Amino acid sequence: MSKIKTQEPTFNVKAKVVYVESESRPEQSYYFFAYKIQITNTGPIAAQLLNRHWIITDAFGRIEEVKGSGVVGLQPKIQPGQTFDYDSACPLTTSCGSMKGSYQIITDSGEEYSIEIPEFFLVCPESLH
Repeated sequence: MSKIKTQEPTFNVKAKVVYVESESRPEQSYYFFAYKIQITNTGPIAAQLLNRHWIITDAFGRIEEVKGSGVVGLQPKIQPGQTFDYDSACPLTTSCGSMKGSYQIITDSGEEYSIEIPEFFLVCPESLH
């Protein structure tokens, strides 16, 4: 007997990044970036965000992976048409880099999906010439 699949959830993920000069120490190769993530449920069913997986790449191509439960201590359930926003931060040892990854979500029917977090860039204004 096969399980009947429900409609798949769809989400739109956007990021906005700010270089935080007051928290950065370029002379010590420490660059601090704050970012706001906006997750909008554009699909027909509710889903709960369970986990996150970030791939952070610096200007030298060094990669750091960060995995964990939820986001900012929460595992929000996002209803259709609803948006969940949160703020976080990322320090780098180079003046620019990028982040991308995925969120693991679960629907009310118990089906798990991976939602892509499109790549976005962390760029110190001084590194733009």
